[in-house]
Parts: sequence; C-alpha cells; structure tokens
Amino acid sequence: MPALTPDTIRATTDTLSHLTEYLRQDPDPAEALALVEPLLDEYTGLPVQLADALRALARAIQNHPDTPRTAAVDLLLQELRTAAWEQADQHTLHYVLDDLRALYANAPTSTPGCGRCR
Repeated sequence: MPALTPDTIRATTDTLSHLTEYLRQDPDPAEALALVEPLLDEYTGLPVQLADALRALARAIQNHPDTPRTAAVDLLLQELRTAAWEQADQHTLHYVLDDLRALYANAPTSTPGCGRCR
C-alpha cells in the first residue's frame, strides 16, 4: 500500500466531488444507487470509516507525548469523539439504499392503455 499523503486524501475527496457532480446530472436511478452503494456499506462505508478515522485521530493526539494535558485539549478530543459517534450513527443509511432499490424494482412500468389493459 502506498504511503498516505494529504494529496492522496485530496484525490479521494475529488472523486467524491465528481460523484456529486455526476449525480446532479440526473443519471438513471439504478446506476446512481450502484455508485453510492460502496459509500454507504454498513461495514466499510464512509460513515463508519470517517468515524473510525476521527477516533483514531483523537487517540493519536491524546497519546502523543508533546500534546499538552489541558482541559482545552480534552474538550477538543471529546468533540472529535462526539463527531465520530454522530458519523457512526449514519451507518444505517445502507437501509435507505435497500428501500430505494426495492422501490424501483417494484415500480410499475409505464405502458400505454387504460388501467384495466395494463
């Protein structure tokens, strides 16, 4: 695995920006759902990964010997951990994708004719 740099992380956020731009162009819903699905996977999706990264950041700062041991730093670390919990709570968004997929799978096809003929 290549070393992480701020540039590699920026490339990831650029990819997310491209996805957002693409979704604003009203693609086919099935394709849009397929593109977003990896982001909302309940185990490896963005909410879970971001929550884990925020907790790991808090731990790295807290455990570093040069970090001041003050109430202000403790408060900042607590804010990171709170944000991590809030992100982790979003892991259930994968259920929304399941429901949207089911909605499109069960959607009636639009065919000409009266209600009885369909």
